This record gives sequence, C-alpha cells and structure tokens, in this order.
Amino acid sequence: MGGLLGTLQQSLRSEIEQHRRERGYTLSKLGDLTGINPGTLSEILNGNPPRAITIGQLDALAAVFGYEPGWMYELYPDECLYEGKISRPRLIPYLIRSAENGRKDCIEAVASQLLENPKNITILFTVAEQLHEDGKLGKAVPFYEYVIENEKDSYSTQFVMSHYRLFQAILGTNADENEKAVIRFSPYRKRLPETDQLDALLNLAKVCFTLQKWSEAETYADELRELSKIIYQDELQKHRKNRATELVKTERPLVYYYGMGYLYKGLVLQMQGSYSQSKEYVQAYADLHWFELLDEEGIRIVERFTVFAKANFYTLEVLMGNVEIIKEYTDYLAEQPVEILPGLVTIMEAANKYHFCVDEVLLRLSEDIARFHERTLLVNMVQHLQYRYQKAKYDFTKGRMESGLNETLSCFVLSDLMNRHYDSLLCVQLFEKYRHLASPSQILQYQTIVIGEKKAEATFKTSREDEKE
Repeated sequence: MGGLLGTLQQSLRSEIEQHRRERGYTLSKLGDLTGINPGTLSEILNGNPPRAITIGQLDALAAVFGYEPGWMYELYPDECLYEGKISRPRLIPYLIRSAENGRKDCIEAVASQLLENPKNITILFTVAEQLHEDGKLGKAVPFYEYVIENEKDSYSTQFVMSHYRLFQAILGTNADENEKAVIRFSPYRKRLPETDQLDALLNLAKVCFTLQKWSEAETYADELRELSKIIYQDELQKHRKNRATELVKTERPLVYYYGMGYLYKGLVLQMQGSYSQSKEYVQAYADLHWFELLDEEGIRIVERFTVFAKANFYTLEVLMGNVEIIKEYTDYLAEQPVEILPGLVTIMEAANKYHFCVDEVLLRLSEDIARFHERTLLVNMVQHLQYRYQKAKYDFTKGRMESGLNETLSCFVLSDLMNRHYDSLLCVQLFEKYRHLASPSQILQYQTIVIGEKKAEATFKTSREDEKE
C-alpha cells in the first residue's frame, strides 16, 4: 500500500510541477499567483517527505493553471489517508469540496475506504452536517445515506439525524416523493432531541395536510402541541428558579410551535367538516399574549397568530353558510394579501356548496388572483390548485363553459406538476363532463397533459383531418 501511495503522491506533484514548468513559473511567481508561500510550495513539491497539500491550495493551483475546481481531486485522497491513518483536517474539507464540485466518483472511492472501519461513519456524518450548516443540504444527501446504510445503532444521534435531514432534503412539490419521505422518516421522529422534534413534527403535520392525510396530520399536530407544552412548562419552571438560565435553543420561538400545533389541529378538523370543533382550536391561538418568556420575535409571532385566527374564524363562518359575512371577509382579505389565496379557496367552496354569487369578490381581488402562479411554496401551490378546481365548478354552474374548461385545465396542469393523482382524476372527470363544449385548442391542451405532447399532437392532427373529410 505504501508504494502505491508514494506513486500516486508523486503523480499529483508531478502534474503540478509539469504545469509550473510549461508556464515558466518560478516557485516565487507561482506563490504570488496562488497566494501560497513559496517556501510552503517548495516543501509541497520538493520536501522529503513532501509536505501535504490542502484542498484549498490545490484549488488555488487549479485556478492559476486554468482548470475548474475539482482538478486532480482523484489523486488527492493520499494527502488524507496514509498507512492506515486519517487526517480529518484535510479529509473533511476534501469531501466537502468534492460534494460542492460534483465529484461523486471521489466521494464514493473515499467512502468505500472509510467504511471498512465502522468508526469512520462519524466522519461522513460530520461532512454532511457541515454541508447542511452551509445551506447545501442537497449536496449532503449522499453522506446522510451512507450513515443510514452503515450505522448499526438505530438510536444513535447520527443515524436519527441523518433520517431527519434526508426527510428535509426530499420535501418538495412532488406528492409521491413527499409521501415516501414521511413513511421513511416518521418511525424515528421521537428519537430526535426534543428541540429538533418540534420542527420535525411541524413538517410532518404540514406535509400530511397537503397530502390530505387528515388522520396522520392530526396525530402530528397533537404531538406537536403536547411536546411544546411540556418544553414550555420545563422552561418556565427553570426560569422561575433561576432568571439567568438561558432558554432552550429552538429554530423558532417556542410559542410558534405551540400555536402551530393548535392551528393545524383546527385546519384538519375544518377540512373534515367539523367546523364547531375547529373553532375551539382557533380560539386557543387567537390570543397568545399570556405566553411567558417572549422576546421581540415571539411577540411578533403572537400577533401573527391573532391575524391567522381572525382569518380562520371568517373561514369557518363562511363554510357554515354565513353569506352575510362575505363582504366583511373580503374587506379583511384585501388588507391581508397573504390570506387572499386560502381565503378564496374557502369562499369558492362555500359559493358552490350554498349556491351564492361571489362575482364581486372575484372582480375586487382579480389582480391578486392573476399573481397566484407566482407562489411556489408547496402549501400555496396546493391552495392554488384547490382554488382553480372550485372556480371551475363555480363557472360551470354560472353557465361560463369556456372559463370553466380553462380553469379545469389550469387545475389539471398543477395537479400533474405535483403528481397529485387524485386531483388529476377529479380534473379528468370534470373536463370529460363538459368535453363536448370544449374548443379544439382546449382539447389539445387536455390531451397534451393526459397522453403526452407528441401523441396529443398526432391525435389532434388526425381529428382535424377527419373533420375536413
């Protein structure tokens, strides 16, 4: 092994030396260009034994020689791994840079060596966490996967945190992927440290809510409420005994998780038609000023929950058929633009259920409606889809067939984009009901989504030729 390492080490250095000579750089000149001390360069290239090179120095040399970052990375591991020893100060930055520069081959080669000793799983976890802290969670995924596949202790912090980080990384607008992520992570949620559990439970509740898995969403909302209450009581007790005690570190102020537990519980009940029961949970977060240990951000969050509660009280009143409150609700929405999308979902649903006219509401909020497509958060995209579906049904009942078909197609595009198969099925059923009234361009758009673009064009062309005959 030592001979092979020596050969590879020499290869890395000989490449650097070759490029230096080709360009006619002295060590002093190369030092000026790279920012590496010429004496250090001499020790790297000519020392016996040679001084190890850092990954930052290799990147600096690559830039001077006109190469992209990642140049010669395949020869770098011998700077970190030699004679059974590991240099963590060099190996960890190397793996991070390999991930950042897409050198998957280098990561795989080093990981296979490291995993010969189970203790080295910690190195891979450290790399993953560093990437996560730097806001590069996507780049950290392979390292978390190595930990999960090779860690034998399913209760170890690094195993459970790796599951949680993968869950965070996978979440997006694809319903299928989100559902798989929930199934894979949820069994480990209670093994997380309590402060991380808060965020995990909130994410689980949110995702299951968007997937319309009401039972699961309710379970996670209940767990979130209970856990935030327990942590709050513990913090309150500690603070009363010693006012100098630091508060527990959480991603958001504790009151946020407490309120969100009630908010999602209320929303789940609302979606299942339990409006009166839902009101009780809305009331619980309508005024959280009693919550102690609030900092400035906590106070702002309490005030936001008051806004949410007001909006949700209006929502419940409308869903219970209170037509008189529509004007007041619309005034409120106009003052709270962030509430317009979910608010209109409610208004359209109620209009379809109780057969009242909301044309004035739609006209008044038309500018905001035209910008719904700009909202790309998962929850907003789901609400946009729901709005389009309810609006389509509303237009059909009002005899606006062209608009109804267009809204159905918009809804279909969104459901297809997010892999929401049940919603896609509802769109198909609605379109087919009024297909005989659709224009050729609407039918073409519909076919494009259902059977694929090229096939749809061929089908449309054939149908047009048939019409001519």
